[in-house]
Amino acid sequence: MRVSELMQPDVKTIGPDATIADLLVSLADARVSGVPVVDRAGRMLGVISNSDVIALEAEAEERGHATLLEETTVRDVMTPRALTISPDADVRDAARQMLYADVHRLFVASEGALVGVISTTDLTRAIAIGRV
Repeated sequence: MRVSELMQPDVKTIGPDATIADLLVSLADARVSGVPVVDRAGRMLGVISNSDVIALEAEAEERGHATLLEETTVRDVMTPRALTISPDADVRDAARQMLYADVHRLFVASEGALVGVISTTDLTRAIAIGRV
């Protein structure tokens, strides 16, 4: 089975200048735990997830600082170079890549363009209904 058969084609994105407060609203509205960070041309710059926000909060707490969610931008917290996979790749390759990189999602790119996302949830659903 190919990644294109399981991926979600509608990918919620966020710009690098959005605030962490904006990000949290977007994640909650879309009911996802992470999104790619894209520039105005739609090129992926990185990825940001709720885990990154939790790490930001923990670091601020350790230093005795309050996190300023309205002033901290996505660019300040994101992980550069999001992991991608081809839509033609086998889903087992996607699963291996997620396992070895310890991530919950891969962004699907074709010729440099973002075309979807595949997550551990997509893989689990496919296994549960016998598609894989």
